Amino acid sequence: MGCGRWGSLILRDLRALDCDVFVVARSHESRAAAAEGGAAATVATTAELPEVAGIVVATPVTTHAPVVEQAFAHGVPVFVEKPLTDDPVAAERLATAHDGSLFVMDKWRYHPGVEQLGAIARSGELGRVVGLRTTRIGRETPRDVDGIWVLAPLDLSIALEILGELLAPRSAVADSVDGRALGLFGVLGESPWHVLEVSARADERRREVVLACEDGLAVMPESYSDTVRIVRTNGSDHELRPVSAELPLLRELRAFVEHLEGGPPPRSSAAEGAAIVRTISELRLLAGLPA
Repeated sequence: MGCGRWGSLILRDLRALDCDVFVVARSHESRAAAAEGGAAATVATTAELPEVAGIVVATPVTTHAPVVEQAFAHGVPVFVEKPLTDDPVAAERLATAHDGSLFVMDKWRYHPGVEQLGAIARSGELGRVVGLRTTRIGRETPRDVDGIWVLAPLDLSIALEILGELLAPRSAVADSVDGRALGLFGVLGESPWHVLEVSARADERRREVVLACEDGLAVMPESYSDTVRIVRTNGSDHELRPVSAELPLLRELRAFVEHLEGGPPPRSSAAEGAAIVRTISELRLLAGLPA
C-alpha cells in the first residue's frame, strides 16, 4: 500500500524475493512506479485487492493508523513502515488491537553492523555496557511529519536492538525554526545511557553508532560500513570486524515473507513500535515541543 519513493524500493525487493505484488496506489506517479517496478496489478483501494498473504504499508506517516486498519480488513499480517504512527494514543490502540499480527519496519534492526554491536553488548567481550551514542544528521526532504519523527525512530530501534530495551528519557533539547522541529538532542537512561542526536538540516551527512563498554568501544562509522571498529581501552591495536553488506531493507522484507510462510515473526512487534512512538513523544515534551 503506497508506491512513492520508499514504496518503490519495497516493491523492488519484494520482487527480488520472488513475490507477486499487488499495489494500492492512487496518484499517476505512484501507479507508473508500480508498473515500472513489476507489480502484478495496481488498484486504487484496498477493497479492490485480491486474496493476499500479507500487506506492507508504505504510505505517509500521518495516514498510518487509518491505512493499517483498512489493511486488517483482509485478515492477514501487516508490516508498516516506521514509525507506527506519530500519535502515541493511536499507536497504543493499534498495538493492543493487533498484537501478534502487526509489525513495524525498523530496518536498522536488520543492519548487519547493528546486529554485530548487539552481539558484542550481549557477549560481554568488551565488559559491561556503559552507554550508546547515535548520530543521524543531514539534509532531509520535507515530509508530512517533522525531522524528529522521520529520524528518531531509526536510532531508537538501533538502541532497542543493541541494548535489548528502550531507556527512559531524561532530558532533551530541540532545534526548531518557526515552530517546525528540525532536530533533537536527547539523553535517555543512566546506566547504561543513550545519547541521541538527530537533525534534518545539518551541513554534513553522518550516520554513526558508538557502543561504549568498560573495556573499549565498538563503532559503526557510517550507514553502509562493511566493518565494525573495535577500540580497546588498554590501547591495543584497533580491530576491524567484517560484517555483511546485504541491505537491511531486503533482510527485513525477507523476514516478513518467511513469517508469512510459517517462520518466526519479524522485528519489531507492534508493542515495540508503540513504545518507540511513546518515547519520541516524551522526548518532544521534554524539549518543549508538541508531543
